[in-house]
Amino acid sequence: MKRVNPLKLNKLQLRTLVLTQIIARTQPDDAWDADGSVTILRLPHAHGDHLHVGEFVVNMADASGFNNRAVWTALARKGLVRDKDVPPIVLTRDGLEYDTGLDHHFLTKSDH
Repeated sequence: MKRVNPLKLNKLQLRTLVLTQIIARTQPDDAWDADGSVTILRLPHAHGDHLHVGEFVVNMADASGFNNRAVWTALARKGLVRDKDVPPIVLTRDGLEYDTGLDHHFLTKSDH
């Protein structure tokens, strides 16, 4: 059985990673590398107190890791992204496959 959060990421790192995984799924074919990593050139922009991540509307408080260098440094150190300096974000195959345990928060698509 696969363990949830085996690298013991903190809550902010987990939220940032799961949102990045969702964004990665919407990237065009040419953003994907042969090694299974994906390059994300832009992060979504805020609209007041929320932003759009793929098909979902996310509260800005849940996406605060996007602007936090320490989060990207930790994700890079653990091999989930290639570089701490973002954007662009290169989400590794390990980062794409990492079980954050937060996917259930993104089951309902936005009507917004």
